[in-house]
Formats: sequence, C-alpha cells, structure tokens
Amino acid sequence: MPTPMTQGKIPKLTFIIVLSLLSINTYAAPNTDKATKDYVTEVQSKMTTYTKNGLTYDRGCVIRGPIDKKRMAIQITGGGFAEGGESIVKTLREHGVKATFYFTGDFYRTPKFKPLIESIIKDGHYVGPHGDKHLLYASWEVPPKLLVDKKTFSDDLLANIKTIEDYGVPRKNITVWNPAYQHYTEEIAEWCKELGVQLVNYTPGARTMADYMEDDDPRFLTAREMADSLYNYEKQDPNGLNGFIMHMHIGAGPKRTKDHFFDLLPEIIETLQSKGYEFVRVDELIGMRAE
Repeated sequence: MPTPMTQGKIPKLTFIIVLSLLSINTYAAPNTDKATKDYVTEVQSKMTTYTKNGLTYDRGCVIRGPIDKKRMAIQITGGGFAEGGESIVKTLREHGVKATFYFTGDFYRTPKFKPLIESIIKDGHYVGPHGDKHLLYASWEVPPKLLVDKKTFSDDLLANIKTIEDYGVPRKNITVWNPAYQHYTEEIAEWCKELGVQLVNYTPGARTMADYMEDDDPRFLTAREMADSLYNYEKQDPNGLNGFIMHMHIGAGPKRTKDHFFDLLPEIIETLQSKGYEFVRVDELIGMRAE
C-alpha cells in the first residue's frame, strides 16, 4: 500500500510489464503528441470497453487494472525468438520488478529456450499461455469474425497450459493468458473463462508492442519513439499509468537490427519508479494471483 504523503514518502506505484514477440498491424504513427492522441482515438474506436469491479474490459478481455493506485504491469510474449530474454530478466532482477510472460507451446517446447524459461520461473515472474500453435482466432475485420470452433480453441489452449505444467507450474497458478496476435472475439473470452483462465490484453494508447517490427517495415518505430509514446500517455491520461498493462516482445528476430526496445527497459523502469509507480505481475494487478 502507498505510504501517506504526510509521512514524507513518495507512494509506490505498481507497474505491470507485458512483453510480446508477436505482431499487431496498427502501430505506425510517428511519435508526437498529436500522433499519440490520433492513435488512441483510432484504437479505442474499434473497442467496446466497460468497467467492472475496478477493471476495464473489451469484449470480455481485461485491458486495464484498477486506476486508483499507481500500479502497472509489464506483459511479455514470445513465439519464435528470444534475443532479448537474458537482458530483460537481468533488468527485472536488478530493479526488483516482477513481470508477466506469455509464451506459445512451441516456445515452451524449444530446448534452447528452456534455461531462460526456468530462470523466469525461478525469479518469481508469472508464466502463462499465448496459444499452443499461435493460431489466428479471428479475422481482421471490424468487428472481427471467429475463425476457429470451440474444440479447436480449447484443445490449443489446453495443450499450451500442459507445456507450462511440464515446467512444474501448478495448474491453479495459471489464471491469465494473452491471445496470439493480441486478437480475439467475445466467444474466445467466454470459452477461456470456462477453462478457468482470464483473457488479458495490453492497455491501448502506447506503442511499445511495435518492437517486433523489422528494419524494412514501412511502419518501423524506433525504440525511442516507443518509449516516448508511453511517457506521452502518462502525461495525457488523467489517471497516468495507473493500472496500465504495457506490452512488449521478448524478441523480434534477426531482421530487426537498428535498435531494440528491451535496451530501454532499465530507463523506463527507473523513470516510472521515480514517479512512484510500482510494477507487479498481471495476475496480481487484476486480483487473480493464486499463490
């Protein structure tokens, strides 16, 4: 809990970091205040949001935690690459931050990633599903149309959960997950709830999830532009980054060489901690931590 200002201490803010290795199609605007506002307007126009029990939802998916405390989360996803893994884990450890990692079943099964995953679990971070085979569950239309049936979806998610259990994580501790491509429908949100896990996505407004873009992508954003979009959001939103879920990737692959967003993670954490934000796991942020 924050320490009262009357005691002369800065309240702690909790910030959840989410990192993702997978792609989304909408992060192209250059980093200016106007571009940030335009981007937020565009994304939010495609969403149907509502608040329940202090959480913000879009079509049954949690997209923001409680805004009454300076707590955030870092969400990290992975599918095929992990060149940022060691750096990210080292940064989180040095700054005493717990984050949330969502990996595909194929990622969990890849032998070269096993030491990294084991170190993530050992350090007390959350590890969850990201879809076993990284299936596209819905079309890119607005609104999106479902592309899989319930059995195909359930089999895929349960297979992914099994790969996490194989690392010694109890099933009861796997309570939240992030969908492949960060793309879903109301049916997906309902089906996963029936399986005992809550769908969670990033908070729209910043463009940190664009760190997957390769050098020749016409929408390429620099790591600095991505970081500045987060800082701009914090200034513009009346609630700052309270309850914010920040999304990033654990790797982008060999075709992104100009820079890497994960190299700015120490700066981002230190900047936001200096403003009183506390970083927590997503499951803790939204009140679904089982441990």
